Amino acid sequence: MRFVSNKGITDPALNLALEEYILRSLPAEDDYLLFYINEPSIIIGKNQNTVEEINAEYVEANKLHVVRRLSGGGAVYHDLGNLNFSFIMQDEGGSFHNFKKFTEPVVKALRKLGVEAELTGRNDLQVGERKISGNAQFHTKGKMFSHGTLLFDSEIENVVSALKVNAEKYVSKATKSIRSRVANISEFLQEPMTVEQFCETLLASIFEDGGGEPQVYELTDSDWENVHKLANERYRSWEWNYGRSPAFNVQQRKRIEGVGTFDVRLQVEDGVVKEAAIFGDYFGRGDSAEVAAKLAGKRYDAASLRELSAAIDLPYYFGPITEEQWLELLL
Repeated sequence: MRFVSNKGITDPALNLALEEYILRSLPAEDDYLLFYINEPSIIIGKNQNTVEEINAEYVEANKLHVVRRLSGGGAVYHDLGNLNFSFIMQDEGGSFHNFKKFTEPVVKALRKLGVEAELTGRNDLQVGERKISGNAQFHTKGKMFSHGTLLFDSEIENVVSALKVNAEKYVSKATKSIRSRVANISEFLQEPMTVEQFCETLLASIFEDGGGEPQVYELTDSDWENVHKLANERYRSWEWNYGRSPAFNVQQRKRIEGVGTFDVRLQVEDGVVKEAAIFGDYFGRGDSAEVAAKLAGKRYDAASLRELSAAIDLPYYFGPITEEQWLELLL
């Protein structure tokens, strides 16, 4: 595994562009590890409807960045007290949706520091009942990354204020509010340290468990030019970060346990689906916009939608969802 330094950049558009560039452009025979810290920002999941995830008034007042990432999952708040890690590698076939594989090195490092973390639910790290990390994944052409947040010393109140929290996500939790569910890692440390020291400790632990010293991959000036170009073309564009939500007259919102929260919107005219949009925090290998495109032009009745659904590899786009669960979202 090779470590890629982001040179201390805290611009979320550049950091997400760097992550994508490593995935798509660096030699595929190596695995890579990237750390980055973002200045105050909201990072939106690939399949989410941005305007419904953020507190727009708070975002404007506090000049927060709003940037969409490539991976699925939910919206998260980042600030200078939050460390992000990303494992970037080829997918040999069993890595996508295997969050344990990528969080285990982090859990080991935390436990060395006396922080009793464990993977819980679909993709969270918790200490007891309190969440310290959320994780997400992206897959393309046999390659993938699995990345996560590590709340080290974040302003928890800003996490609460910046996001619109979907109450459905907390219905089955022992504690109901985001304030009581999240925690900073610094609260559990036996000895205080800075986020920079924490980053160095985590890096050393991951490579030590891998049997060696960190091997650094040095990006060239040309690499950085391409990263900046990608940041400008994708991660700073309104079309990517906000996009648009189509007009709709049918809407279904539902949380499917073990899969995620869905928000399916259809514009149905004269019994035919004219336009569709699928939002949510699910994880799939494929782009769910392809499924939305397949819905357009189909009759809005059970038989037609069932026939279409049977021809679609639903887990490829949405994770472990059944055909019946999917149809309940449409009808």
